[in-house]
Amino acid sequence: MKIIAPSILSADFSRLGDEVRAVETAGADWIHIDVMDGHFVPNITVGPFIVEAVRKVTSLPLDVHLMIENASRYVADFVKAGAHTISVHAETGFHLDRVLHQIRELGAKPAVALNPATPISQIENVLGLVDMVLVMTVNPGFGGQKFIPYCKAKIKALRGMIDQAGLKTLIEVDGGVTIDNIGELSRLGADLFVAGSAIFGSPDYGKTIAEMKKKIHAA
Repeated sequence: MKIIAPSILSADFSRLGDEVRAVETAGADWIHIDVMDGHFVPNITVGPFIVEAVRKVTSLPLDVHLMIENASRYVADFVKAGAHTISVHAETGFHLDRVLHQIRELGAKPAVALNPATPISQIENVLGLVDMVLVMTVNPGFGGQKFIPYCKAKIKALRGMIDQAGLKTLIEVDGGVTIDNIGELSRLGADLFVAGSAIFGSPDYGKTIAEMKKKIHAA
């Protein structure tokens, strides 16, 4: 199954509820929520209260990406707020194994995220603990960036690692995903596609999501 997850980072926050309902009606499968703390990444975005607010206006799974330091201090709040999947970064250095178990014990699906320059070997030991690997294909912190080309080889290699291990772990790509490259990313082995400005910046959410789904299912 291939999944489109619009990122609300690019939504109009003055009418966030309407934006979330609009992409759900347009065919979105998940809603992606980027959480930034101004330390791990050079930007500050939202907290659990926004996740809770989004949960009230949609029945879609909420995919929460924690770009924060010491995620273990906050995961319980995000699960309570309604997170379905929580991604934590391998690079933060805060007891990755422990926090992944914590997420699952709290009732959400654990995922591990990798920055563009981080090798996939860094998560090999925890690959069997997660439901998903989030491959950042731009440097995290801001929306609207261009896809980093060398990440294509990383996605392909990760798919090979997962398949060789006989796992069902999903691969999510986040950053610079567009109608033009989403088909190729699907062929390389990606399962979930986070798109922010490509969807929320388009004049017709339904048309954009439909075209994306056409490309990934044809891949």
